[in-house]
Amino acid sequence: MTERLLHRMAWIAVVLCVAPILAAALSAFAGDLQTWRDILSSVLPRYTATTLFLVVIVGFSTALIGSVTAWLVTVYRFPGVRWLEIALALPLAFPAYVLAYAYTFLLDHPGPVQSLLRDLMGWGPRDYWFPEVRSLGGAALMLTIVLYPYVYLLARASFKQQSSNAFLVARTLGRSPLRAFYRVALPMARPAIAGGALLAVMETIADFGTVAFFNVQTFATGIYQAWFSLGDRPAAAQLSLCLLMFALLLAGLERAQRGKARTAGQGARFETMEKPRLKGAAGWIAMLICLLPVLLGFLIPVVMLGVMAVGSGQNLFAARYIGLMQNSVLLASVAAGLTVIGAVLIGFRARTRPSRSSKLIVILSGLGYAVPGGVIAVGLMVPMAAFDNAVDEVMEAQFGINTGLLITGSIWLMIVAYIVRFMAAALNSYDSGMATIPSHFDAIGRSLGQTGPRILWRVHLPVARASVLTALLIVFVDVMKELPATLILHPFNFQTLAVQAHRLAADERLAEAAVPSLVLVGFGLIPVMILCRSIGREGVLRG
Repeated sequence: MTERLLHRMAWIAVVLCVAPILAAALSAFAGDLQTWRDILSSVLPRYTATTLFLVVIVGFSTALIGSVTAWLVTVYRFPGVRWLEIALALPLAFPAYVLAYAYTFLLDHPGPVQSLLRDLMGWGPRDYWFPEVRSLGGAALMLTIVLYPYVYLLARASFKQQSSNAFLVARTLGRSPLRAFYRVALPMARPAIAGGALLAVMETIADFGTVAFFNVQTFATGIYQAWFSLGDRPAAAQLSLCLLMFALLLAGLERAQRGKARTAGQGARFETMEKPRLKGAAGWIAMLICLLPVLLGFLIPVVMLGVMAVGSGQNLFAARYIGLMQNSVLLASVAAGLTVIGAVLIGFRARTRPSRSSKLIVILSGLGYAVPGGVIAVGLMVPMAAFDNAVDEVMEAQFGINTGLLITGSIWLMIVAYIVRFMAAALNSYDSGMATIPSHFDAIGRSLGQTGPRILWRVHLPVARASVLTALLIVFVDVMKELPATLILHPFNFQTLAVQAHRLAADERLAEAAVPSLVLVGFGLIPVMILCRSIGREGVLRG
């Protein structure tokens, strides 16, 4: 295999990542102007309002929770801080829709909380008011609890990199710890906090399971309803274009913030300064502030899902669930392997031929992360369905053979969607490992007569082995949790754990939905624990 062939394969991977996004944008113009008018006058204002509400609330809330908790565990000593700094990242293992199932079971009218209130107070069903969990506010709460670790991890890494001198100078000038945090530490960490909040916002607009279960009308639910419930594919494509433009705007903001984060001031870390111990009430308040997100985002949902699963009568080791796990693991394994191979090829091309075109292919291949799975699914379904129908017509006319759906109904289309969606995650992880390899290593290898493929195999991959493994695990778990693309693209006879959990919950069989949900959470813990261990060892989050 020659180096030129590796570069061509990298371009193939880039085209594969860009094509569905471009197809989704172009297919929006297949509908007539009347469809656009109907969308603009009916559903677009509602979808825009609810999506913007979620974006604003989740963005602000995740920034607040993530930055405050990161500051406390980085700068101070208080009861439980050592395990809290790891536990604060654990909610990231939960898909937001799984959290929605657990809290609906806990807080809904027939749930244990309201039932206990009625028993204790002697109230009837209409004698009291209780917040409705299945609401726009409830969806914002679920997404906030799950997504604040994005801000927490980035902000914690930023606080660790800041110079302690600036904070000490502010304290010697009479500033209280709170004002020193607000005036000194927070502005220096602002790029990291904004970057984490933007990641949370992009996940919010891509979410389908939570908003669909709570019956909140967003762009994600509108695309799915237009495609399946109404059978209006032009409308689904046009809604996808609207969401695509919004997602790409956020992607541009995220990339700009990432560039600013790299230039954030660095210096002696806070570990060089003795951490003050918060005593008495201050220490317990700090512990409670950090403990509350862990309780709401991990401990309570795990307990509730366990209670639901025990009482569901479902057998995790039954043939049906074994089949679901096999399907999910098969899809995730193949998609993770192919995605990481594509990331390695793209990263190798960008490293060996540094240029504007190399930077461009990295940006293009990572666009899928900012695009919801439903948009990618539409971008794949529209051209592939047209291709299948054209082949079927030709074969029927020429040979009298009905070919049916050759590509559209296959699992390979799902795998392509996953590759497009999660290529950025694999690239970021692989690049973090490659950053540890000095560029002169490549020159030394070439001077010893090693070709490009041999340098990749004998130098790059062995050194970046841990990063490649991390990329595999992250993409594997992301594929396990992905719901919108899976719902749209999966064959009728091929179910996954995510689809099973969603369908059981949609039928109000929440106890039964707890079983596949717990399995998804178990898989989600793997990369989170690896990430926490890496941050604890290095003190830096590379993103």
